[in-house]
Amino acid sequence: MDNIKRVLALGFFDGVHLGHQALMRTTAERAGEYGVRPAVISFDTHPDTYVHGTDVPLLGSVADRKDLISRVGGIDDIIMIHFDRRFMQTPWDEFLRTVRDELGAVHLVTGRDFSCGYRGLGTSERIAQWCEENGLGCDIVDEVKVDGVTVSSTYIRGLVANGDMERAALFLGHPHTLTDTVGSGYKIGRTIGAPTINTRIPEGVIVPRHGVYATRVWLPEGVKPAVTNVGVRPTFDNDDRVTVESNILDFNGNLYGSQVRLEFLCFLRDERRFRSGEELGEQIQRDIAETRRYFAAHTT
Repeated sequence: MDNIKRVLALGFFDGVHLGHQALMRTTAERAGEYGVRPAVISFDTHPDTYVHGTDVPLLGSVADRKDLISRVGGIDDIIMIHFDRRFMQTPWDEFLRTVRDELGAVHLVTGRDFSCGYRGLGTSERIAQWCEENGLGCDIVDEVKVDGVTVSSTYIRGLVANGDMERAALFLGHPHTLTDTVGSGYKIGRTIGAPTINTRIPEGVIVPRHGVYATRVWLPEGVKPAVTNVGVRPTFDNDDRVTVESNILDFNGNLYGSQVRLEFLCFLRDERRFRSGEELGEQIQRDIAETRRYFAAHTT
């Protein structure tokens, strides 16, 4: 126990979308009123993995989630709890007592659809009642809607899977993001006039629709527009390994070993097999031209 008093937001926060950001704004406001620290509790593994025995393809890695909570949500105190079968069986009120006693919670903030504890018995209504009975403040934040649709990680996952990055950004409040360390690729891009950086989609993270995207790459020295291909490289490969290859516009340099953040802005076309590397190279130049037009038309 660190003796720090906190207002705590409870949730999983996959994608850190507009609904999550509403929770975090409330958390920061309440923390300011109390004169204590705003903080977020999240989990390293999605509860459905154990509760329902289903793998949920997430919008981002734990590292990306923590970055978004800090960068977009504005909260730097992030408490990541290990979720496993043992934790799944913890009674909801025992979990809340731990939050109060060990994390110094004086006020809790959560969404109306949040639940915690064994069998999800700790509903938002029960959390609010428990807080009242135990001397804690509590805010249950209502859902956020865009175009009449409730903002949810599940809905946004469907958009990303379909390549609809512009609508996904509307619900996220920021572009869909992938952060990774640049690795060594096949170096084929150099032979067709389109050198690329190679990144990976972390295990457990959703794979966007295979195809070509206008993207933005945050480099150690700044931000650059790029053309990114997500897919299995059908012109060159015969296996199903998904690669993420980005041609950074107006950039020359070696980024191997550097961490970059890739933001997906717009779907340009489906991935397809070309008859030759030369034909692919010609298409990439058309993709680059279309990406330049996109950036010229959007102040991003």
